[in-house]
Order: sequence, then structure tokens, then C-alpha cells
Amino acid sequence: MFSFDKNEYLQRLQNVKAKMAERGLDVLLITDPANIAYISGYNSWSFYVHQMLVVMIDEEEPVWIGRFMDAISARKTCWLKHENIVGYSDNYVQSDVRHPMDFVAEELIKRGKGNKAIAVEMDNYYFTAQCFASLTKGLPNCKFTDAKGLVNWVRVIKSENEIALMERAARIMEKGMQDAINKCNVGVRECDLAAEIYRSFITGTEEFGGDYASIVPLMPSGENTGACHLTWTDRKYQEGETVVLELAGCHQRYHSPMARTIFLGTPTQKLADTAEITVEGLNKVLDFIKPGVTAEEVEAVWSDNLKKYGLFKESRIGYSTGLNYPPDWGEHTISVRPGDKTVLQPNMTLHIIPGMYFENYGVEISEAIRVTENGCKTLANFERKLFVK
Repeated sequence: MFSFDKNEYLQRLQNVKAKMAERGLDVLLITDPANIAYISGYNSWSFYVHQMLVVMIDEEEPVWIGRFMDAISARKTCWLKHENIVGYSDNYVQSDVRHPMDFVAEELIKRGKGNKAIAVEMDNYYFTAQCFASLTKGLPNCKFTDAKGLVNWVRVIKSENEIALMERAARIMEKGMQDAINKCNVGVRECDLAAEIYRSFITGTEEFGGDYASIVPLMPSGENTGACHLTWTDRKYQEGETVVLELAGCHQRYHSPMARTIFLGTPTQKLADTAEITVEGLNKVLDFIKPGVTAEEVEAVWSDNLKKYGLFKESRIGYSTGLNYPPDWGEHTISVRPGDKTVLQPNMTLHIIPGMYFENYGVEISEAIRVTENGCKTLANFERKLFVK
């Protein structure tokens, strides 16, 4: 259950409908679980089957459509009237003869939407080619367009209530990262460190517990630290190797990510220098961020600092973050890189992660931040350095 009242959801819905009106849309079909949760409050691990929130510009409430057994969860977590929670029967699930989007098409026709301008979330993990094929077959008189992240961009500026949840996630992040660094020692198996990370982050603090993060612990080690998205094995940590931890505190589906790098022993001068350069550049970026600057201008601060050392980083150095479900805690909107001219505004929340990735080593030191009225503030308070053990 989320810590928001109905009025906040209604304001979100109003903001989404305003964007729909700008694009000439009658109906928006939402399948991204974070976007569903953002508007309706729905929160359940049911996104492995097809589900949808239907926003109709001329209807007061959206309609949740999903598997019949998950309709119970919808009635428990959504602010919607129960008549606007519609379940399809189990014979639609993983069937060769019918598809849940066949049911959705029939439901839209029943509601008089069989000839409307409809937007679907074409580029998200939960909307398949078969979804689109079934919808267009069942609704031949509708005009379909791509929603192009419509709800994601509405989400990009957080309310004070959302910020409060992310700040709780940051408290969990601080505790969890410290516990992980304490546990990370020579002779410890990677899987045992992963287990400690899960224990700590889900236990949370004395005041509030943690949620499951949308990405599993990323924890490459040794010569694999440049491969930033590796997880863990059952091998033991060795003397003289680097360990990268990219983790996130999570509370009520809101995330506060952070990365730190550990060295077990005495680091090489090259690694120590890379970490120092990373912290220096990150600090300059954080000092630069404020309302009115663009994402690409933020990245330029980082790149200009790297040039002093003859270095270059190809990948983006940050992205918007907050509410999400697996497999990503990013919001798929702002990317801090050349060409992104998004103007930063107060209460945007970003994960600034200027990781340095090379073939045989890497360094990650990152911060989740909130853009404030005249600058930015890190969500967590944790020392930025190479941790040596």
C-alpha cells in the first residue's frame, strides 16, 4: 500500500489527461507496472501476466484490467471503484487460442471506445508484439499511436510525498551499504555477501522496512569490475581485488540507488587515481546541478573534467529514478548525456553514476540526488571514496 491519498492520485490523473489532450488522444492503454501504480495505486507482483490500466479522457476514473485472481489485489490497493476493476478468466493466461488483449479489445468496445484514438506504450518491457497484434485485430476502427513515455514524463517531477518515500529509501541505502562494506572481506563468498545485502535492505531500519529493489545487487569483482552489470557467483573474494557494489534502498517501490567501490588490500596507483578522478568529477557535477541547466550541460561538466586527464567516458552519467518495478529502477526519461536538452526542475530525482569502465578494471561511485530550488541535494549521506580494507 502506498502512502498517498486519493487527491494526489486524482492530480496525477489530471496531469496525464492534460498530456493526452495535447496529443489528441481519447484512450491511453498503460502496461508499465510503475505507470499503473503511479495513477491507480496498484501494487502486486502480477506483471508476469498481461495487465493494463485504461485511461479514458472523458471518464472520471481509469479502468484496471488484469487476471481475475489479481483483481483481488487491485481491490485491496487501488483507489478505484470496484466496478472499474475488471478481471479476465484464467483461460486467457498463456493460451494458444486467446490473448488477454482480445479481452481488452472487447471491453473497450463495450465501453464505446471501438473507434477512438488510442495510445499504447510501445517501448516498455511489458507490452509485446502479440499484445499489439491482438489489439489492432480486435479494434480495427481505432487509430493507434505510441504513447512515447507519456506517463513516465509526468512522473519525472516528484511530489513532496514521493520525495519523503525516496528519503526513507535513502536511509535504508545508508545502512545497507555500510553493512555490505562491513561484510565484504577476503574469503567471503560473493553469494554470502549478496545474502547479507538482501537481509539488510529488506530489514530496513527500526522505523521502516525495505522493499525489493527493481535490480538485483550488481557486484562485479576483480578483473570483471569493468563489466558493471554482473551479479554474483559462489567464488570467494581474494586479496588484492576490487569489488564494485551498485545497490538501491527501496521503500514502497521508491528507490534511492548508490554505487561504491571497495579494494581488498593495497590498491594500485592506477585504481586509486581513477577513484580520485571519479570523485572529483562527481563532486563538480553535483556542485553544478541546479534548476534551469540541461542534462547535457551537466554531462559536459563531467567530460570536461575527464579531458584534463586524457580520459573519455562513452556511456551516460545519470538518469531519472524513483518509482519502479523489475527490471529497472530508472524511469526511462532523462539521460545525462550529450544531446539530452531536458531542463532540470525542482523535485526531479536522478541517479548520477559516472562509472569508469575498462576491460580489466572499473570504478563506480554514484549518488541519487534531488534537484532543489537552487541546487541539488544527495538523498543519502555516505562518504564518497575508494573503500580500502
